[in-house]
Amino acid sequence: MRPKATPTIPYLKFIIFFIIEAPIGIFFNNHCEAKTLALPLKSQVIPSGYLPRPPNKLRFHHNVSLTISITVGTPPQNMSMVIDTGSELSWLHCNTNTTATIPYPFFNPNISSSYTPISCSSPTCTTRTRDFPIPASCDSNNLCHATLSYADASSSEGNLASDTFGFGSSFNPGIVFGCMNSSYSTNSESDSNTTGLMGMNLGSLSLVSQLKIPKFSYCISGSDFSGILLLGESNFSWGGSLNYTPLVQISTPLPYFDRSAYTVRLEGIKISDKLLNISGNLFVPDHTGAGQTMFDLGTQFSYLLGPVYNALRDEFLNQTNGTLRALDDPNFVFQIAMDLCYRVPVNQSELPELPSVSLVFEGAEMRVFGDQLLYRVPGFVWGNDSVYCFTFGNSDLLGVEAFIIGHHHQQSMWMEFDLVEHRVGLAHARCDLVGQKLLGLV
Repeated sequence: MRPKATPTIPYLKFIIFFIIEAPIGIFFNNHCEAKTLALPLKSQVIPSGYLPRPPNKLRFHHNVSLTISITVGTPPQNMSMVIDTGSELSWLHCNTNTTATIPYPFFNPNISSSYTPISCSSPTCTTRTRDFPIPASCDSNNLCHATLSYADASSSEGNLASDTFGFGSSFNPGIVFGCMNSSYSTNSESDSNTTGLMGMNLGSLSLVSQLKIPKFSYCISGSDFSGILLLGESNFSWGGSLNYTPLVQISTPLPYFDRSAYTVRLEGIKISDKLLNISGNLFVPDHTGAGQTMFDLGTQFSYLLGPVYNALRDEFLNQTNGTLRALDDPNFVFQIAMDLCYRVPVNQSELPELPSVSLVFEGAEMRVFGDQLLYRVPGFVWGNDSVYCFTFGNSDLLGVEAFIIGHHHQQSMWMEFDLVEHRVGLAHARCDLVGQKLLGLV
């Protein structure tokens, strides 16, 4: 059997605007009123092997990822970091060359007066975290040395340190991160895109935990990719009501269950309001923890366990028979795990009406419809046709034992992560209008 082909994806760039709200005591060093800060966020293609992924998590070619511009150090150095709710430790590419100004995308710790390396005797160095498949150790200078290795054979290593992170006009000292000075990637161009990654899961070293953020929300528009991000309580009415689904928490460590992830209970899937005939047992994690469902802002598309994906794929293919022409090539797979693709004439400006797909969670539902369901493979033509692929993939093809809900399917949704009440709120929203309303608060 021939190997399955994955087309090469060219770079795409577009701007997203996020809002960051800073509650009292979280972002400010002095006692001043909380205010809303507007920060620019980019969405850009990240090549394979760049984003950190520990074993048992995603292993595939990342495409569009969300990046945010902040400052780090004293005096401030401009950094661009990928936002990832599926990772814990924030890290930066570091370069200690003091003979010249280090250009973006590197952080130079030697010119930051607030940079503090962490010794290997510090409790921070011995913190148990899923991000470290290899335990942190001591280097020759008695500093905490960390090695991050990923399932696609990429890796990064360097020292743990702390420094001041700046969001707009607010500055937060003592933020722990990885200052990575060595990396190996399967793509030589990977280091040219961003300075590092901002971890925002539930782990003790994540930015959310270090800043003691009780709640954060975001809303990404599906039309023009504008949007907002709120860190902290929202003190405005955006005109909608949220349906909440509880976060799943377990106390016992399991080999395939990520306890730092934003895990929820997926109970079923609908197509055009038709509930698929899928056994409920397939949505329940087994005794090893395999089969959890998580929201991951660091992943673009969504991935379902094989039996569930196959049922969804077959029904979607059945309901689009006669309106769309399937790409009949078993060797073509987009981004390793998306094997349902269609041929659409290059000169056809609009797709036909598509059946909606609804993810049914405990207490809440996420409806995906229209252009969110098919993604045009950029720069790729099959004969005289463009190729569009179904935006749900088979996680079995990734070697991942989990349901992953990526940010593509979270577009046009108000997503609230309430860490006090241990729940996630969902509601469909006009994110462009909500963003305009919040931008007026700045």
